[in-house]
Amino acid sequence: MAPSMAKGGKPKAFARKVRDKVRGSKAFEGSLRGRVLELERQLEADRQLHRKVAELSDVVAELLIPIQDRDDERVAEVLAQYRKSI
Repeated sequence: MAPSMAKGGKPKAFARKVRDKVRGSKAFEGSLRGRVLELERQLEADRQLHRKVAELSDVVAELLIPIQDRDDERVAEVLAQYRKSI
């Protein structure tokens, strides 16, 4: 049994001391930093994917407009409506 527990210390106080030691350790700090770095890497990958999907959506929208109706005002209007619907 732990020294403070053997002397009749309170379990919650002992648990807090252990928690504080663990949180202050290099291993905890390193693992937390590692998790944050991994999350940041995943977030950047998601941003790049989102950007590519947006670009592809614009291309598809362009292709849906018939070539013979290539009126610039109409193109802008259709693209605006398409973007609102996404």
